[in-house]
Amino acid sequence: MKGIGWPTLAGFARVGLAELAEGGSMNVRCVITGHDAAGKSVVARDEQVQPITISGLGMEFHRVWGSDEHAAVPCDGKAAIPPSYFPAGDGYRFGFFTVPPESGALSPADLPAIFMEIQQKLPGMAETLDLAHPGMHTTQTVDFDVVLSGEVWLELDDGKEVLLKAGDCVVQNGTRHAWHNRSKEKCVIAVCLLGAKRG
Repeated sequence: MKGIGWPTLAGFARVGLAELAEGGSMNVRCVITGHDAAGKSVVARDEQVQPITISGLGMEFHRVWGSDEHAAVPCDGKAAIPPSYFPAGDGYRFGFFTVPPESGALSPADLPAIFMEIQQKLPGMAETLDLAHPGMHTTQTVDFDVVLSGEVWLELDDGKEVLLKAGDCVVQNGTRHAWHNRSKEKCVIAVCLLGAKRG
């Protein structure tokens, strides 16, 4: 698919961009705060988030935090992220995804294996894909995307495209879209997905 706790953008300098330049995987450290039994703020977790790689596409996804319920406090910060990549109508997700440089058109023969890999590693994502137009997908979410490094083309309906570079952001309101990296470097995007109800 050419296509996805809040660490700060300042903290992003420590997540391993040098490794991206060398073709490696990005390292993401996430500190999640919460409340103890006395209601005091504490560090609930401080951990490295390993990427989920879709080998057939070269894309990486770091799933950092999320819930399928309304955000509520106090929170102990220890809940696991629900298995579905996209949130339910009242939920949210936070993470990163990395779009590699495009290496050419995918062979139709490759698509079934890629589809199965996505189904296995990122539950719920395969169902959003437009099989007639590989890479295009539509979700029932409002997405806040921030390009942290590199550049990427965002494709919308009718072939309309916009180029996004490091520091640019986009708010996607449940729109059909695809991501295309036509540069020579990986593009890293931070994303917060809010579940939405389609009218």
